[in-house]
Order: sequence, then C-alpha cells, then structure tokens
Amino acid sequence: MNAQDTSAEAKPDLQPELAHLLLIDVVGYSKLSDNEQIELLQELNQIVRGTESFRAAEANGKLIRVPTGDGMTLVFFHSPEEPVRCALEISRALQAHPHIQLRMGVHSGQVNRVADINDKTSLTGSGINVAQRVLDCGDAGHILLSAHVAEDLGQYRQWQPCLHDLGECEVKHGLRLRLFNLYKENLGNPQVPDKLKRRGRKKESDAVRQIGAPRWPKFLIAAALVVAALALVISSLTFFHRASSTAASVSPKATAMSNTAASAFPEKSIAVLPFENLSAEKENAYFADGVQDEILTLLAKLADLKIISRVSVMQYKSGVARNLREISQQLGVANVVEGSVQRSGNRVRVNAQLVDARTDRQIWGQTYDRDLADVFAIQSEIAKAIAEQLQAKLSPREEKAIERPPTGDIAAFDLYTRAKNLLLIGLSSTMKANLLQAADLLNQAVSRDPSFFRAYCQLAYAHDALYFLGFDHTAARLALAEAAVQAATRLRPDAGETHLARAQNLYWGYLDYDGALAELEVARPTLPNDSRIFELKGLIQRRQGRWEESTQNLERAIDLDPRNFFTLQQIAISYGVLRRYNEETSVLNRALTIQPTDVDSKVALASIAFHSKADSRPLHQTIDSVRAINPAAVPSIADAWLSCALAERDVAAAKNALNAFGEIPLTDYAVHLNRPLMEGVIARMTKDAGKARDAFTAARAEQEKAVQTQPNYGPALCALGLIDAGLGRKEEALREGRRAVELLPVEKDAINGPLMIAYSAMIAAWVGNKDLACEQLAIAIRPPSTVSYGQLKLLPHWDPLRGDPRFEKIVASLAPK
Repeated sequence: MNAQDTSAEAKPDLQPELAHLLLIDVVGYSKLSDNEQIELLQELNQIVRGTESFRAAEANGKLIRVPTGDGMTLVFFHSPEEPVRCALEISRALQAHPHIQLRMGVHSGQVNRVADINDKTSLTGSGINVAQRVLDCGDAGHILLSAHVAEDLGQYRQWQPCLHDLGECEVKHGLRLRLFNLYKENLGNPQVPDKLKRRGRKKESDAVRQIGAPRWPKFLIAAALVVAALALVISSLTFFHRASSTAASVSPKATAMSNTAASAFPEKSIAVLPFENLSAEKENAYFADGVQDEILTLLAKLADLKIISRVSVMQYKSGVARNLREISQQLGVANVVEGSVQRSGNRVRVNAQLVDARTDRQIWGQTYDRDLADVFAIQSEIAKAIAEQLQAKLSPREEKAIERPPTGDIAAFDLYTRAKNLLLIGLSSTMKANLLQAADLLNQAVSRDPSFFRAYCQLAYAHDALYFLGFDHTAARLALAEAAVQAATRLRPDAGETHLARAQNLYWGYLDYDGALAELEVARPTLPNDSRIFELKGLIQRRQGRWEESTQNLERAIDLDPRNFFTLQQIAISYGVLRRYNEETSVLNRALTIQPTDVDSKVALASIAFHSKADSRPLHQTIDSVRAINPAAVPSIADAWLSCALAERDVAAAKNALNAFGEIPLTDYAVHLNRPLMEGVIARMTKDAGKARDAFTAARAEQEKAVQTQPNYGPALCALGLIDAGLGRKEEALREGRRAVELLPVEKDAINGPLMIAYSAMIAAWVGNKDLACEQLAIAIRPPSTVSYGQLKLLPHWDPLRGDPRFEKIVASLAPK
C-alpha cells in the first residue's frame, strides 16, 4: 500500500494498530544539489523496491510506505522480523552503491492512520515517535533497534549473534531508550554511534546521554553461556559422553555460568531421550525405540510444551552414562525424560522418569508392569502424567489426541518403528536402500493393520523421497506415494499429519509450492512442535527464491531439532549458492561444534576455499586426513575427492576416487552422473579419444534407460545431453539440454533451474558452440547459482571454453574481490 496513492478517510476515533517500522534516512542529503537529491532518491527507491521483504509485504497488501524528504518510512504489519530483514537486504544491496550512505532505525509500536492535507494516508502515534528517536542515534551504515524489537528477535537463534547491546540512553524530551546495534559480517556498522560516545553534552536537541553501561539481555546471556559451556565440553575431548563424575571437575565459576544459562530455558521444555532396552532379546531394541518415539509424539501435540524432535534426541544413546546438564544445554531444554523397556512374552515393563536436567532432580517417576497389549495405554498415561507435572494446559482436542493409540497390532508397531529408524538416517550413501526397505516394512505394517494411519503417512514420505531424489523418478512411484496419502486422508482427513503428508507430496511430487504451503498452514496448529513444518516450509521457499524467509524457517526448525545435521547442511547450502561464504562457514562451524568428527561437514567447510577462491589445497588436505584416519567414511566424501582430483588434474587420484563410489559416482544436486560418464571425463582430460568414446558409449546405454523411465525429468535429460555431446552427437545433445531447461525452469526451482542452464552451457561448450555456451553460462552464474568460481577456474568440464575472452570475463567476475 503506497501512502502517496491511497486515500484515507478521517475518522473521529483513531484506531491504533501494532506496526513494525523501518525508518530510513540518507546521511549527508542536505549537502547534495537538487538534481543529485532527485537522482539519489530515485536510485534508493529502486533498491528498496527490489528487496524480497518489500515485495512480499506489498504483494500481501501489508505495507505502508511514507516518503520523508530525505528518506522514507516503511510500515510492516506481520512480524518484527520483516523490517529487520528488509534493512539487511537494503544494506547488502548498497554494497554495489557505495555513494549512498544510509542509517536505519527499527521499532515496533502503536500507530494511527490519518489523512494528511492532501487526503493521503499518513501516520501518527507513539510508535513513529520512538522509531524516529532510534534512527536519530545512528551514523552512516547503522541499523539500530529498540529493545522491544531486539527482545522479540532474540527468541530466535539465528538473530542472537547479530544483536549487540548499546546500553540505555536518554534522548529527546527525556525519553529513555535501550538500543541495540544490528550487524553481521559486512552488513551494518559495528562501531558505537558517535552520539553514544559523547558524555558531557547537555543540549536536548542533539545530546544522547548514556545512563546505563551496555549489558546483555537475558537471551544473549543464555546464548553466550551455552557457548561457554560447550567450549568447556569440547576442550575435554569427550564431547558427547562425559561421565557425570567428570562434571565435578568443572570449576565452580563454570558451573555457576552453566546453571545461569540453563535457567533461561523454557520451564515447559522437554527432551524425551532414547529408552534403554532391558529385554533379553536384543531385537526388542526396536520396540524400546517405538515406546520412546510414541511418548515423544504424543507430547509434541501439546502446544503448551516445547518438545525436541526425534532426530536430535536419538543421538543420546541409551545404556551409557549421560550428563543431563550437558544434554540440557546442548538441546536448550529444562527437562528430560528417561526410561527403560523390558518385554518378555506377553508382558511388558516400562519405567519412565521426568528429571529437571538443570539440577538433576527427579520430578516424577513411575513403573508400569502390564500385559503387552496395554503398552499403548501405558504410553498415553506417561504422556499425560508428564504434562500434568509441568502444568501444561490441554485443549479438548489435545486430550483426545494424547489418548489415541497408533495401532492395535504390536507386530505392525514393530515394523513401523523399524521403518522410522531407517528413515531417520537421512542423507547417506545407503539412502536409496534405506528408503526401499522402509517402504517394504511399512507395507507389511499396513497389511497387518489397514487402519494404521501414521504408517501410511510414513509410507507416503518414503515413496515421495524415492521419486523426488531421483532414485525412482517414475509415474509408478509417484502413484504409490499418492495412494498412501489418499489412504491417510480416508482414515483421518483433518489430522495435521494428513496435511503434512499432502504438503510433502505436492512439493516433492508435483512442485506445487503454493498448494504445499497452504497444507502446511493447516497442519501447523495441530503439530505445534513438529520441526518438519518449518523445515519443509523453508525448503519450499528456497525453491521459490524466497531466501531470507527460507533461512528464517530453517532456523526455526533447528530450534526444535537443534542437532539435526540435515537442516544445518541445508542452511549451509543456501548460503553457498548465494555465495555468502562467510555465513556458510559460520553454519558449518556450528555443525562441527555439535559433532566435531562429522566428515561431511569437515569436507564441506574445506570446499569453501575451493568454490570461493579456486584453492583446492584445504580440500585436498581434509580428504587425505579422512582417508588416513577414517577410511570407512571415504565413500561418503568420494564425490568431493573426485572433484578435487579433477581440479588438480590428478588422473590416478580421480580413478581412486571413482573406485570408492557405489552405483552412483557423482551427484550434482539433482543430477546423477553415472560411472562411465565420469570415466569419459577423465579420458577427455588425458586426451585419450578412444577411451573417452568407449566410456561415453557405455554411459549412454545406461543413461538412456533412466531417461526412458522418466522422460520428463530434466536432470536425467541433461546428463544424457552431456554424454551425447561427448560422443559428438551435436544436435541430439543440444536438444536434450534445451529440453532439460524447459522441464525445470528457474521460476519452478531456484536451485536446480539454474543448474539445468549450467549443464546446457556445458553441453554447448562440448559440441563447440561457444556463443551459446557463453550466453547460457552468463545466465547460470547469476546468484543464487550452483556454479562457482572454483568450478569454472579448475574443472576440466569447462576446458573447451578456456581462452575465449567471454568465458574468461565470466570467470573473472566471480573471482574474490
């Protein structure tokens, strides 16, 4: 809504609204000539209108913009994050316009819409007045926030490192404000504003007097102390499983700091840790996992509780000594649930206890010794007892949900639990096999109990994943996923899990982003603690090119699932394709703080120098280290090893890396490159035309089968196009490259769409059409893009273009500045 274009009727009683304001002021504006002022404001308007936050709010009709002569006021109405994200987007865009110097202020407060002398919408109210005082305190480059906004943002982990307390100040008319400086890496201004440095000036018109030393608000204290506690743990070299006796060796000061950090966690926050299997038959470990998972699932339905997701808690294995205080700090919870399960014949004994992890004090405990058929009733009773102990408020719908058993068939429940454990593994070299096995187990479960609702939801996920990830991108596989969703819909059409399964199917099966997001909005109220809601929303928004919103939702998913490596890796990928390498480094370091031995994160971190600086040395050294210390992990990093070897033109290393793979040698996002294709690339690199032709001929026979089963799948077609280019089948190769771009356009997929264009450019280069190659490549490198400086500079795939001035100019444009 534009204040210059929209009339406002005067109303006798002004209706205040809560607004989130961003005030923007051009520094040095009055020193410019009239023409310079006009030109600068026109340029600034274009920059602001081009930000994602501005466009999103305007499209939703939830934005007011008011010109202020030497700047503007933007008024958002959805959340305090909107003006802050917009300010960061403006700050990032200004890096290409260094002659424009801005200061910005953000505040949330009450405003009134009124008509000005021209009968246009204007704003009054305390919110505007305070926002102006916040702005007045800043210098060029500053993004200053009121304490109101900072406290709201501080509830989310992704904002906490960006908020820097400037202390409490007295501004115009004796108003006292607590101010925060927002900056991150090269965005914002990290310096203390000049006005806050001045102490002795008394004039009310320009003095800002600091009346309180800068101090951290509660949420920043908590974050800092958790980091400090984790640092102590890391230094002990026993990150995950320090015995409780070790805690006694920590200094009293450190213990006090840890206690202070833990006290900041929500009182009604819980992590349900894996239950110990005490059964004589070790295969009953699945049953123990199922009991723990069911209690976690029931508690997660309660909106008054914060429940940590299963991926994170399953990392704390049962049967070993646990330091509950450390677990509390690592997961950000006040309480944990522990227990054990013993199954013998038709009897089951379940022990559960609720512990205040901050003090190691048991709040509640109970042992249940009953018939095996009563196990589902036991799970409900445990969940209700825990909710009662924490004084959680339950709605009638939640009470009904917590009493509903998942199935009446113990054997079906076992099959379901085994399948969920397989699906929990996530991305790995065995993922296809895991998905297929999980689907088989779930089919057995629903055969035993055709009314097993949750099994159908998990079955839909397994089929959708096989389809979307390219393992079986066929109409038959998609039909299986759809059938599972339909079965879940028939059983419980209004359940949150049904809408979540439908959202996953619409996204992975049909790339129907709007439909999937609509289903997630319906699912969210009944799944308040399900991190998958935020994760899926963030992944969809990334495909739509809504990068800031995507990262925000992925961070929210991390808040509920703080040790989920997949989500952290996805955040890192987002920063990588945006070429925001500093932020990518920060996320990967964060992942390694959680799991210091994770080889995938180590290799990803070393790969940043490869992509950003065309420096393969850190990657080479990391791969050598993994090969020497942890050879069993080599298959999971073989793709990076192969890329590094090709970049260094090391034929022997490239062949060794290729031998370390399984069936699919190299996965480039959605594109699967088969082994003979990569053998052809190596042969081309060594100028062995005969070997290259033999390899590409074998690759074509293999890839043609893949295309026949999925003829409308762009990633499979572009791989075939590259093979045909290697065989000299020029027209077929170019046609296949064009078709891949048509099937998966950038508008449909902001990650893999540009990848199709990059492969189209590579195909054109291989067949000798340098004009088309450079034209397509110039499009493909526009961020967000999977094409990096290191790839273009080092990989042999682009050798046909080397020496062409247009190609060299493209490469130079990506070089580090």
